[in-house]
Amino acid sequence: MIVGLDVGTSKVICLVGEVLADGSLEIVGIGSHTSKGMKRGVVINIESTVQSIQRAVEEAELMAGCNIHSVYVSVAGSHVRSLNSHGIVAVKNGEVREEDIERVIDAAQAVPISSDQRVLHILPQEYHIDSQEGIKDPLGMSGVRLEANVHLISGAVNAVMNVEKCIKRCGLGVDGVILSQLASSQSSLGEDEKDLGVCLVDIGAGTSDIAVWIDGALHHTAVLPVAGDQVTNDISMALRTPTQHAEEIKIKYACAMSSMTSSDQMLQVPSVGDRQPRPITRQALTEVVEARYEEIYTLILDELRRSGYAERIPAGIVVTGGASLIEGATELAEKVFQMPVRLSLPDCAKGMSDIVDNPIYSTGVGLLVYGSKEAEVTTEVSKQTMSKTQIKREASILAPKEIGSSFNAAKAWQNVKHWFQSYF
Repeated sequence: MIVGLDVGTSKVICLVGEVLADGSLEIVGIGSHTSKGMKRGVVINIESTVQSIQRAVEEAELMAGCNIHSVYVSVAGSHVRSLNSHGIVAVKNGEVREEDIERVIDAAQAVPISSDQRVLHILPQEYHIDSQEGIKDPLGMSGVRLEANVHLISGAVNAVMNVEKCIKRCGLGVDGVILSQLASSQSSLGEDEKDLGVCLVDIGAGTSDIAVWIDGALHHTAVLPVAGDQVTNDISMALRTPTQHAEEIKIKYACAMSSMTSSDQMLQVPSVGDRQPRPITRQALTEVVEARYEEIYTLILDELRRSGYAERIPAGIVVTGGASLIEGATELAEKVFQMPVRLSLPDCAKGMSDIVDNPIYSTGVGLLVYGSKEAEVTTEVSKQTMSKTQIKREASILAPKEIGSSFNAAKAWQNVKHWFQSYF
């Protein structure tokens, strides 16, 4: 069993997945609970966050019929930093081995990082051997000089520790801390898109997370502190309605393109206090929503241009996350980015597809995919270690020290031949 815990700004989602014999992933349990202890990806109330995690985990345990002991958890927020780095080492013995790859990765991550930051991921992009570039797996190749380009992702120590503290107070262990958009990429992007060049935009409640993939590797990540909650606040202020009603109105009636609505559509807006609900046109609501979504997309486009990757993503933009479900959000994105845009649904797992085929679960499903790949690597390493130990043990049984040095095959054959001649 693998468990993914998406601790978001608006809700905590817990997914339980089972790795089947054929290597595929089946979701067997889902738990979800409203979150009020998080703001823009950062814990602001430990007790409230702990309660939300407990409720979501208990619900997932009940559905899956198992006890959860540890989880893979997502992390996001403006405290996340990323950079690309380069390392170079000399190849020992003229052939690249595991220790050479480890040394070049260590050399690439030897960059100054603030003391209040903690490294979350070291993701290799490509390797160079002498003058040969674009190598994905250099193991076993011949050469003298090995170089590596890697993408380093770090997060604020205190922010990450607070999330881990909330999980541990629920009696759970932490298998891994994974960047939210990295997890979402596992469930929302195709390998062909990653190879061609694509930008994932995960618009949640508190943050909009960006991940740029080129040549199958992650090249840029960023987190913007503007997302669905700002849309809700705009509706609340413009229509003079409480936040909880503004959220309901956004989910039911909001549209991000004014050209897709008409002034004939009317809706009732609850007022503050004992005042009577007021009628407004849906087009008036759309004008408020469209302005905020256009701002979000413009900030994302500015970030892509600043990073230099705006012209290197021919596969376009893939949007996911709960706030991407608003009607017209994809059409407005195409207008702002001037490139192809599609809405992504997580489709990397079996089971409960009628529930998890929703952008809200992109990060949760991605955590399961990430965890299953990590578990597969760990299992393979364990098998290799066990097989080596078994070979040594069998070798010691078949050729003990007392016999191994003095055993002579020719002499043994002569003895056997003499025995046969004596009795037959």
